[in-house]
Amino acid sequence: MTSSEQRLAAIRGGLPPRRHNARTIAALTGNPGCNRRAILDGAGVDKPSLAERIGFPARFGQSRFAITRGNAFEAQVKADGGAELLRLVAERLGVAVPAVASWIDLGAGEEVADRAQRSAALLTAAVTPQVHEPEVPVPGQAQGIDPASTPGQADPDQAQAAALFDHPLLGLEVAGRRVHLEPDLVAARLGGRFHVVEIKSFPVVDGQADGAKLAAAAIQSAVYVLALRELLAARGHDPQLVSHEVVLICPRDFTNQPVAHLLDVRKQLLVVRRQLDRMDQLDELLAAVPADFTADPAADPAALVAALSQVPARYAPDCLAACELAYFCRHEARGQTGALGRPVREALGGIDRVEEVLALAAGDPVADPQRAEAATLLRTAARLRTEALGGAA
Repeated sequence: MTSSEQRLAAIRGGLPPRRHNARTIAALTGNPGCNRRAILDGAGVDKPSLAERIGFPARFGQSRFAITRGNAFEAQVKADGGAELLRLVAERLGVAVPAVASWIDLGAGEEVADRAQRSAALLTAAVTPQVHEPEVPVPGQAQGIDPASTPGQADPDQAQAAALFDHPLLGLEVAGRRVHLEPDLVAARLGGRFHVVEIKSFPVVDGQADGAKLAAAAIQSAVYVLALRELLAARGHDPQLVSHEVVLICPRDFTNQPVAHLLDVRKQLLVVRRQLDRMDQLDELLAAVPADFTADPAADPAALVAALSQVPARYAPDCLAACELAYFCRHEARGQTGALGRPVREALGGIDRVEEVLALAAGDPVADPQRAEAATLLRTAARLRTEALGGAA
């Protein structure tokens, strides 16, 4: 164990590190400038238990009803060997619906290491298929299977047959630890590329989806695309064989009828890669953390609060939907302009305290020339507000 690993183990109190998944990796990108979160997530601290211990429990997460509804919708979309799913994906990509497709279930029945190894082998083989699993004909379409072919033998006639990988197990390095990721589906050899397919139960009404949920789906999908690209690159294949266009399957309007949309996740890929690179530089972040810093959920609550206060956070209202410590950080950030949101903090150009903002707006002299422009804007805003209210105080 290296000195950094020992330090991180001490921070979490010797407990096993909490495992990341696609959701938590995606959440890392929500506030990339927060050193507190980078340290805690890099160490694998159990943040829900930590938040509970200091009296600020997390208040977000999927309800059981939402999880049940999502599982039911995914099962519906994948029914009949993925026949409807294959049609939706192919039509959205603008390619002909294949007459035959391999349905390969990688979601259960094996240990994690075996699943990861089998997923890697089969996904890699799908680039230039030499060995194929038993073909599962798409119901209602011609089978097109050569009776002479048998599983485990090369079949040139089936080289361009579609392959649907149900819940393959991928991996990424996060702060020096291998994280297992499980996309809903990977479609191979449709349009000559791999496409990540995400199935979500939030509706698309009149062609529009909830912006926050759509953004979350895009960043989560980018994590899967990055993991799949790294897998192909590690096996000597072109990572660009994995498309940056993700196929998102959602219910149409207020029905359970599935509809497919394309998400371009190129921007999200850059964001995820940048944050993962930052997490790999934990040694630099640890250098600024006190040697006795601890986030052990079993420690005294007062000591934990004091320790957390020694590591700077960068609270913003968006944190409430993504970080388990957000309510503590919000309490800590009272009176700070950052608590009003990133646009406010950036517009005020370095003025950290709300009381200073109000004083400048009221006409107090500006001691720092660099704040003169912000002071002018604040006074103008105060004047316009007074005029809008008819001169009322």
